[in-house]
Amino acid sequence: MEAIQFLREKYKITPPDQSMYDAVKANWDGVAKPLDGLGWFEHVTSQIGAIEDNTNVGISKRAVIVMCADNGIVKEGISQSGQEVTLAVAQSMGRHESSVCRMASASHTDVIPVDIGIAASCKIDGVLDEKIACGTRNFAKEPAMTEKETLDAIDTGVRLVKQCKENGYQILATGEMGIGNTTTSSAVTAALLHRLASETAGRGAGLNDKGLSRKKQVIQEAIDRYDLYKADAFTVLQTVGGFDIAGMCGLMLGGAIYRIPVVLDGLISLVAALLAQKLCPQVTDFLLPSHMGKEPACGMAMETLGLEASIYGNLALGEGTGAVMLFPLLDMAEAVYRENSTFENIHVDAYQNFEEE
Repeated sequence: MEAIQFLREKYKITPPDQSMYDAVKANWDGVAKPLDGLGWFEHVTSQIGAIEDNTNVGISKRAVIVMCADNGIVKEGISQSGQEVTLAVAQSMGRHESSVCRMASASHTDVIPVDIGIAASCKIDGVLDEKIACGTRNFAKEPAMTEKETLDAIDTGVRLVKQCKENGYQILATGEMGIGNTTTSSAVTAALLHRLASETAGRGAGLNDKGLSRKKQVIQEAIDRYDLYKADAFTVLQTVGGFDIAGMCGLMLGGAIYRIPVVLDGLISLVAALLAQKLCPQVTDFLLPSHMGKEPACGMAMETLGLEASIYGNLALGEGTGAVMLFPLLDMAEAVYRENSTFENIHVDAYQNFEEE
């Protein structure tokens, strides 16, 4: 609990202004369309306005920050891929050739890949070097990170958001790349939500039945060995988490500190959001869900966060691809908010909200 208290004292968060949310929503109600006709998108646009403290909602300058890191737990045979894949995909991001780069280009989004813990000593062209260490330790044998490493990874995420704010970014998406990170994420989820590994662990990038069984076994044994059902959130993160999760947790805290909305991706970022919420409960007001991934822990995390996905595409690609997919939808909603006629313009009586009577 000492680390959590330290983080709460270090990172002060002021909740978004409810009156600004109401002002944006009132503008929505004045647009010539049925009340709440754009449903969830009216809510999320109002949330963005409250975060930005501005009824003139703006999300045109945006980026996806992709935390790349390796996980020592791969030594336990919980993935069909080796750690060399993390490096290869990060290099592809540096060349603007990976999946998220293609999607980001189509949605006018910058990609900021970050080496926060890839298991390679080389510098990667086009990738920010924020390496904490060359991968985490094997949590089947010892805790994945030291307390200092965990704090450094969180602080890296916060600092990157500060830099983005200074560079004029209005909204950020979270992404990750790291072999073994559905295992770390499933372990964190099970520990935080007091669920069995058999409930939280999925097939990740395509495990067969034997691999999935091994994955569940490794997670449950670690939870029992370290008594994680009784541990605080920081200890869970340090013990069975990863640099990517800790870094994304910092991104979410940074979004709340510097008042930039942060779009969540799939399982790994949802787990980072769970941790951020445990560390600083006010952070949830600054988070925007994107999609419901197919890993079983996604629904558990989303429900605990009190968030609702807008995209149900059975996605499992990672890299922030689902988060980036949300941006064109937000653009379309914002176009209606900014450019549609009002009832006053077209000399028509506005709809009345009889549900409130």
